[in-house]
Amino acid sequence: MPRNDLPREGRLKIAYLTVNDPGDRRSWSGTHYYIAEALQRHCGDVTALGPIKPGSMLLRKALRKALRAMGKTYLFTHTVNFAKETARIAEQRLGNTRYDLILAPAGSGQIAYLNSDIPVVYLSDSTFSAILNYYPEFSGISQAIIHQANTIEQLAIDKASLIVYSSSWAAKSALKNYHADPAKVHVVPFGANLDEPPSAECALNKKPSQLCRLLFVGVDWAKKGGDIAFETLVELERLGVPAELTVVGCRPPKQVHHRNLQVFHFLNKNDPEQRRQLEALYLDADFFLLPTRTECYGIVFCEANAFGLPAIGTDTGGVSEVIRNGENGFLLPPSARGNQYARVIADLYADKQKLQQMQRCSRQSYDTRLNWDTWGNAVAGLLARFGPRASTTEAR
Repeated sequence: MPRNDLPREGRLKIAYLTVNDPGDRRSWSGTHYYIAEALQRHCGDVTALGPIKPGSMLLRKALRKALRAMGKTYLFTHTVNFAKETARIAEQRLGNTRYDLILAPAGSGQIAYLNSDIPVVYLSDSTFSAILNYYPEFSGISQAIIHQANTIEQLAIDKASLIVYSSSWAAKSALKNYHADPAKVHVVPFGANLDEPPSAECALNKKPSQLCRLLFVGVDWAKKGGDIAFETLVELERLGVPAELTVVGCRPPKQVHHRNLQVFHFLNKNDPEQRRQLEALYLDADFFLLPTRTECYGIVFCEANAFGLPAIGTDTGGVSEVIRNGENGFLLPPSARGNQYARVIADLYADKQKLQQMQRCSRQSYDTRLNWDTWGNAVAGLLARFGPRASTTEAR
């Protein structure tokens, strides 16, 4: 997380509003951290207002757990009461410091009831309407909570002076479901959450192998389409393509086993040794395979492209913002099973010239549009309207 140094003259002073700790790289899979770093490099001086934890968090979490055991979903973070509590804390954190803008990533609940005259920039990868009954954890919700969540989303969209989404899928939902002002809605793709991406030379210098090496990275076997990935491995062998599937981040069910299936159920990117191990798996792979069932965006696809891997994924949610079909990977319909994924991979693997071309295009996609510096430069242009104020310390 950027240090709170004295602001440099002529730079925006940005209040970075998140419920979670933006310095914790586990927060939003590290995205809060990398956004803050990109803002600091390209846009202005960033001050973190989070984490914001209302005193009643333990009680709310206990209630959520109890209701989950009864088969019910309680989204306390999407209630008006919670939103008002976090807004009050945010107002206290803002204090008398004069900021040029408040930037709130995934922060609809924190800005909906925020009482401030400072311009607000709302950043997200989705809207509540888009993920309702799309993700399993956003299913089975009471009408009372749905109403509150939609109210919060609407207030946040209306209050924001600028809204930046990571995909057209999310932006279209804001325009359609919340009648957002098109003039303030923009799409800027997220980047890969990598501290030290490999050089292009390193990424594209693939070691020859007798196996078609597939890499699957995800924390939930079922949600990320692990069964389809395994079907793909089996089908490739049936087609006469010797293949290997490496799974990182989760454990397949006990009945899933194969001589060419290797599993690393957890590799911590914050641990230098484990990070190097993960990077080696990316460098050794031929394809990145993730037949995800639900996905607002898919930063992991950006990371795969950084290593020159064609990304093979599902045409769902905001994934098509990352994967351009036939350019840096392939998108298959949600109904596709392992035999269809295997056919796409087998055809490309058999054509070494085409495979190398797609590997180069994958890395080029990372270099030109799927990295945080590109994101930061684009957002800097959008934030230029919020010129630095004459004074950064006067009371509001």
